[in-house]
Amino acid sequence: MAETATINNELRDRILAEPELVLEDLDLMRALVAANERAFGSNVVDLRGIAMERLEARLERLEDTHRSVIAAAYENLAGTNQVHRAILQLLEPPSFEDFLMNLGTEVAQTLRIDAVRLVLETAQPEEEAGLRHLSGVLHLAAPGFVESYVRAGRRIPIRPVTLRQVQPENGGIYGEAAAWIHSEALMTLNLGQGRLPALLAFGAEDPHHFKPSQGTDLLAFFSGVFEGVMRRYLA
Repeated sequence: MAETATINNELRDRILAEPELVLEDLDLMRALVAANERAFGSNVVDLRGIAMERLEARLERLEDTHRSVIAAAYENLAGTNQVHRAILQLLEPPSFEDFLMNLGTEVAQTLRIDAVRLVLETAQPEEEAGLRHLSGVLHLAAPGFVESYVRAGRRIPIRPVTLRQVQPENGGIYGEAAAWIHSEALMTLNLGQGRLPALLAFGAEDPHHFKPSQGTDLLAFFSGVFEGVMRRYLA
């Protein structure tokens, strides 16, 4: 009994000296509140305890929201850094051929996408013969192809950036890779007055990599820089 009393006294002195240890331990506080409710009996409603439970539930929801906001901010920062690195890589190649090769290798790896296609509309067969050997990234098409491909048979406005899942009949621009490309980002390009429309397409094997619910600000910024670089080469 003496030993037990000594232990209790030591514990009591420790709690009195550092009460925050008890207050910061959620499990211990729950046990104390439960013991207090049992002492009241079943005929007594502890309004203070109910209020504390509601406050605790609200605090947990706020903490979850806080974590979600931080995670989203970190993801946005990582995406911004990726796009910035890819843009710097766009500016490095000295020739158009190197530019296309770099687009399909280093830029694609930086952006973590599985396929890149640059679609240029042309009405000149001789131009096709001169450009097709440059890179597997380049896809030449007849006039009107870009609008038709982006709309995919639907009467919808053409937006600067379109995110969607790839349907089997829509995989023509990817060639052999069409069998495993399941989502894509389509960026329409304006290459200047007197030039036909163009399209920059990013393809991903993951069907959820590009979704309509995602933001498009970074891709719009990337396509704007890409337009400027293309105009420089075409000039």
